[in-house]
Amino acid sequence: MELKQSPSEVRIGLVAPGDLTEAFALEELPIDSLWVGGHVASPNPSPEALMALARLSAATERAWIGTSILLLPLYPPAIVAKQVADLDRATGGRVILGVGVGGEYPQEFRACGVPVGQRGRRADEAIVLLRRLWSGEEISHDGPFFPMTDVRIHPPPAQPGGPPIVVAGRKDPAMRRAALLGDGWMPYLYSPRRYAASVSRIRQIADEVGRDLRSFEWYAFVFVNIDRDGRRARQEAARMMGGTYDQDFGPMVDKVAAAGTSDEVTERIQQFVAAGVRHFIFLPATTRAAEFDATVRTLTEDVMPRVRSQAAW
Repeated sequence: MELKQSPSEVRIGLVAPGDLTEAFALEELPIDSLWVGGHVASPNPSPEALMALARLSAATERAWIGTSILLLPLYPPAIVAKQVADLDRATGGRVILGVGVGGEYPQEFRACGVPVGQRGRRADEAIVLLRRLWSGEEISHDGPFFPMTDVRIHPPPAQPGGPPIVVAGRKDPAMRRAALLGDGWMPYLYSPRRYAASVSRIRQIADEVGRDLRSFEWYAFVFVNIDRDGRRARQEAARMMGGTYDQDFGPMVDKVAAAGTSDEVTERIQQFVAAGVRHFIFLPATTRAAEFDATVRTLTEDVMPRVRSQAAW
């Protein structure tokens, strides 16, 4: 499979629901990708990201599948390399590895014996090492965190060189990691204005080191809720997001989410596209199954066709 896209093409991804058997139905929709995330030890119950990705791989046949996100500093890179290579081969080369450094839940780092203060440096070293391990050749590595001698992980992934590694985050160190080491950028809880600023920053960093970003992919994780009553859509999005992050999202919904009527959400997503987003990862911001289904249906049948038509002009 080939992931690269033209600058005007806009792709649709969805966060897969907890019951991954529903992924079969989601694949019937005009979407491009499905995503799972997870934690090792967070306050809210959640799956582990690689296990969730494995289950999703068995429940899909067509769509790209990805992690949004895997907390890379918590894992030995050899384990990640092996498991992701196996999944990429099993899916015929449909895996995207979204990674981040976390840190909001220190207990995860205590549980895994990883100092929180090392998470960025560990992630940087792991990204480089993953690509070397995915070569299928015997390697040695003398990095400070993951030294190894005469190690070969094979067979390699189906995708030559391994799956794309997309860097998630919100702050400048994450942008630098994406610009220097990543195959893409995936921020979350961003406004279109902040997304555009991050694109400029990543391009600036890449220019400084002479890196060509023509094959770089621009993702965004966006909460979405669509209702005939725009006020109700925003209230439900704020309620769901507030429960997830344990804070009041009422004042922030209009900045960082796409919530409202179909026309309002279309305009909002068009703003993200104008800011540089080319691959959306949408999470319907509701805990109600009927509203989840209605939002996904309106998103795929009404909103995104309009967005894609506008982007193609």
